[in-house]
Amino acid sequence: MSIGGEEKSSIKSGFLVLLGVEERDTREDVDWLANKLANLRVFDDDEGVMNRSILDVGGEALVVSQFTLFASYKKGNRPSWFRAGSHEVSIPLYESFCSTLEKIIGKPVGTGEFGANMQVALVNDGPVTICIDTKNKE
Repeated sequence: MSIGGEEKSSIKSGFLVLLGVEERDTREDVDWLANKLANLRVFDDDEGVMNRSILDVGGEALVVSQFTLFASYKKGNRPSWFRAGSHEVSIPLYESFCSTLEKIIGKPVGTGEFGANMQVALVNDGPVTICIDTKNKE
């Protein structure tokens, strides 16, 4: 991932997390999501079955803030982001999520820069793309 033409963060194998923070998100959501991601079994085992977690494979994580995940497109053609968290809510929860995930996986977590224009490149091996909503845990 680069900002202004300079590389900010990169990982080899692991998760690219596009993290959207909603105004009503809490520290409990941060803890739940970090644990869910660390234990999500989406990496192949020796038989080619998705049965290993990022912990099992020693993977890395890159976390990019992404308020646009909360786009509302129901009215008209111009999206609205009224559900996205304010900077006062989002920045501390983003930072908390990154540090929590870092502690769980035991490796530095690559980060973006909150609010920056970031260029993110992804090689999706699989592909496996999963949306996880902390408000829909069941």
